[in-house]
Amino acid sequence: MATHVITGAGSGIGAAVARRLAERGDEVWLWARDAARARELEKQFPGARTLVGDLGEPERLSWALGHQSPPDRIDSLVHSAGVVDLGGVGELTPKIWLATLATNLVAPAELTRLLLPQLRAARGHVVFINSGAGLHAYPQWGAYAASKHGLRALADALRGEEAKAGVRVTTVHPGRTATPMQEKVHRQEGKTYDPERWLAPDAVATTVLTALDLPRGNDITDLTVRPS
Repeated sequence: MATHVITGAGSGIGAAVARRLAERGDEVWLWARDAARARELEKQFPGARTLVGDLGEPERLSWALGHQSPPDRIDSLVHSAGVVDLGGVGELTPKIWLATLATNLVAPAELTRLLLPQLRAARGHVVFINSGAGLHAYPQWGAYAASKHGLRALADALRGEEAKAGVRVTTVHPGRTATPMQEKVHRQEGKTYDPERWLAPDAVATTVLTALDLPRGNDITDLTVRPS
């Protein structure tokens, strides 16, 4: 039975990945921002374990993990949590820039660092749920795209550094996906939200499981999936 740690499992892509892994009998550990959220996730995913720490404060994650007991071996760490705030470069404040980079880039880097011993022990897999914005930056998407471009660079660096330890690294770049984040984006854009136009979270989860299940000696390094 494989063991997986997943951030952003409360909704959207992270929830779809957690559900699919749990349904096939794997052990899932879900990352929660606080104890109340952890209780909600445990109700949402019976049998799941939780770890608590605010990804918006990555400098405190080491302290948070030091007061908990994460698994000894981790077969995969799936980074699915993220935040987005649209706005032009001439409008975005340092507060928004720092909050976006903290959650979308620094927290995945720090959480990976803290869990690397367990990933190395299992010759595990790190999956970064990135975005099309991690490949191309568009007007009003500066802060989010910068965080996702940085996340791609983090994945590339990690892949090279941990290859000798047998740790695989995959970046998934979904197009627009029918999630609560996408609904928020549409409100910010002043557009009507129609989830039927976009990728289903379960479709993205399928790409994640495909990468995780690939036989040893084969890697999916980067994968792009788009709505038809």
